[in-house]
Amino acid sequence: MTVSPVTAATRPFELNADSLSPNRNLTPLTSALDDREQLQVGGCDLGELARRYGTPLYVLDEVTLRASCRAYREALAAHYPGPSLALYASKANSSLMLSALVASEGLGLDAVSAGELLTALQGGMPPERIVLHGNNKSDEELSLAVAHGVTVVVDNDHDLERLTELAPAAGRVVPLMLRFTPGIECHTHEYIRTGHLDSKFGFDPDQLDPVLRRLASCPWARLTGLHAHIGSQIFELQPHRDLAGVMADALALARSLGHPVTDLNVGGGLGIRYVSSDDPPTIQEWVKGVAESVVRACRERDLELPRLLCEPGRSLVATAGLTVYTIGSRKQIPGLRTYLSVDGGMSDNPRPITYQSSYTAVLAERPTATPTETVTVAGKHCESGDVLLKDLALPASSSGDLLVVFATGAYNASMASNYNRIPRPAAVLVHGGQAELVQRRERPDELLLHDVLPERFRPIA
Repeated sequence: MTVSPVTAATRPFELNADSLSPNRNLTPLTSALDDREQLQVGGCDLGELARRYGTPLYVLDEVTLRASCRAYREALAAHYPGPSLALYASKANSSLMLSALVASEGLGLDAVSAGELLTALQGGMPPERIVLHGNNKSDEELSLAVAHGVTVVVDNDHDLERLTELAPAAGRVVPLMLRFTPGIECHTHEYIRTGHLDSKFGFDPDQLDPVLRRLASCPWARLTGLHAHIGSQIFELQPHRDLAGVMADALALARSLGHPVTDLNVGGGLGIRYVSSDDPPTIQEWVKGVAESVVRACRERDLELPRLLCEPGRSLVATAGLTVYTIGSRKQIPGLRTYLSVDGGMSDNPRPITYQSSYTAVLAERPTATPTETVTVAGKHCESGDVLLKDLALPASSSGDLLVVFATGAYNASMASNYNRIPRPAAVLVHGGQAELVQRRERPDELLLHDVLPERFRPIA
């Protein structure tokens, strides 16, 4: 079987990595080879981390995380003449550590559940820099947001009905942001397109006028912002430029009806480089395009510039993360395929089976060795579709070798499950040669903690 040669574009480390826009790299910024030509990240040997913490293991590089936060903050300051704030879309990867880190970098955060909201608050994110999203918010979630002064993104009539009851009872005036669907299509997976009219999120454009008029009569409500989002893993800039005009029209309408709208939230969606053929825009290009379009649209309508908000998630954390697996069994089907199985799979990375996502991977201790075979990397779960990587070029490998999959910092830990009752992995943060545990590995016995066995099923002594 023919195997493509390793080239500069497919190496596991990048001599010309983009330090200003990490989303364009395959690997974390601190990826390097030690004197044995083994892979290290954040100054830490990945083999040593695997031996210390076990596998599968999520690894997050602090330098890359902070560089991504800084890229958004500085690009907004450079290209937008008004106030601005980047909000970390914490659904990408929610933890106390990440909440604390993005807060320390001056960013805000968007949450979509009570769990994400509590994580943000306990991680030190100021409540005035948090927004609560969701198309079916519970009373618990709304009450928690109201109690802490968090901005609630109103998604539908149900939100308004529940807040009409909850907010006066709490004696609170609630800061609100109104979400609507802008009717803009973009080229991405259908499951992660949210801007087109046929979406579960947000009010339809023709509902804006009546909803805005309804809110004007609610003494408990203070509408401070408008929100729209067109999807994720997007490489195109034009849809985001088109969004500016749609949102500026909505801003003009809201202000004409007396709402003190100061925030315009354009969502996120910038893509990252998962494989060498991916070519996403830089963070700077994305922010510049959005900022210039918003400025132009507002000036054309003689509108005072709002505070510009955006919600990067994947492009902040994905490239900073990787997952280390241990290779186990091998199955060779002559003339057809060779399967390598690892000690994780769809429970720690459900994206391949959900979105047919592709990744880049190497052997941790021989990352630059010449590939000699093409393999399919399978997970250990009882599903034929539990395949992490198809047609991966690798050097000869054996049971016990470590496989590193890059760009797993987003939507891996946050979408992980206990399918087949497999414990979720540990996660470590690496920086300056030190590794810190930020999520401990679950134990099999802990998976029984919430089971309740009815008395009549208990064995008789």
